[in-house]
Amino acid sequence: MSRPGPATRVDVAIVGGGLVGARLALALAPTRRSVLLIEAVPPESTGQPSFDDRCSALGNGSRRVLEMLGVWPQLRPAATPIRGIQVSDAGHFGAARLESAELGLEAFGYVVPNRSIGAALWRALEPAPIARRVGARVGRVTLAADAARLDVLDAAGAVEHVEARLVVAADGAHSQVRAAAGIDAYVQDYHQVAVIANLEAERRSGSIAHERFTPTGPLVLLPLADGRYAVVWTLAPERARHLLASPESGFVAALQAALGWRVGRVVTVGRRAAYPLALRRAQALTGLRAVLVGNAAQSLHPVAAQGYNLGLRDAAALAERLASAADPGAEAVLAGYAQSRAPDRRGMIAFTDGLVKLFGLESAPLAGLRSLGLVAFDLLPPAKRALARLSWGFGGDTPRLLRGLPLA
Repeated sequence: MSRPGPATRVDVAIVGGGLVGARLALALAPTRRSVLLIEAVPPESTGQPSFDDRCSALGNGSRRVLEMLGVWPQLRPAATPIRGIQVSDAGHFGAARLESAELGLEAFGYVVPNRSIGAALWRALEPAPIARRVGARVGRVTLAADAARLDVLDAAGAVEHVEARLVVAADGAHSQVRAAAGIDAYVQDYHQVAVIANLEAERRSGSIAHERFTPTGPLVLLPLADGRYAVVWTLAPERARHLLASPESGFVAALQAALGWRVGRVVTVGRRAAYPLALRRAQALTGLRAVLVGNAAQSLHPVAAQGYNLGLRDAAALAERLASAADPGAEAVLAGYAQSRAPDRRGMIAFTDGLVKLFGLESAPLAGLRSLGLVAFDLLPPAKRALARLSWGFGGDTPRLLRGLPLA
């Protein structure tokens, strides 16, 4: 391993160029900040964990941010609008239907493949004045009062010493930067696994999403642009292992039984993958010359499809603070960011965790109350309007980019 040369000095070093880190870098591009983006896995690689086979449901707030960054026109052809949502509770009478037109909305949100989002973000970064280290990993991280110091290793093992006035942890749920900052994370294992796949059914998806609460957890169908569906099926780990190993016919039969006939007969299912589910919540959002965004700050159950939307709001709020700060890593700047994000973060974590627990209860009285609650929700426009506003946040300051305003 070669000896490190003179330090590369930047205002902001972003560790992790996934969906949130790349978005933050792009937001900072027009500002006077010098930025270094570090990503271990090339964005075009099939092994890039952020840009895998999963899809994200972008709410209207997230779409607004991507519009402000000039990325949405590239994503629009791959984006499928969600104009209707059908919710049901397996084995019980409760059900609810939401129509975006009833609430004066073009759509509740848009389903976009993660690979498409990643490709659009990195394509937009190409002409931007952002330094990038792709295929590089971060070694030692040292945080001090004057700077964050990182050893960045390229594929050949050569070391670049980086000094940043602020290091941003956008490196996921098992964040190395978070650990270096000494920030603990609360972890609640849901003892569930999300099995994902794309499927074709007799009825084309159109613009309708389905969420069915089953005894093992939620089963979600998201519409795709080609008429297929993206399925996210929450299962107990042993059941998930069994179904992943089953032939396609066995998997389809089990999925049909859980789903019913809402989309007609399930015809084919594509490649299956699985992801363990847990709630992870960092005990603090900031440390010495360090700040957390996205999954490094919190990772949620996919029951409400709000994890990426919450991470985008993290990035939008942080970019706004950093754009005008004299010292981007100053304690007061980071404290202001943490305070501004607290209500939204707290509310969204409580909302998703509460849904998981509410629909995981199978006692007859509680199931009956749950069904009545769905029926009541179906009849109450104010409740539907509140749900439609989820991607705008749960309170606190609304970042300028979400309001369609430039950072400064």
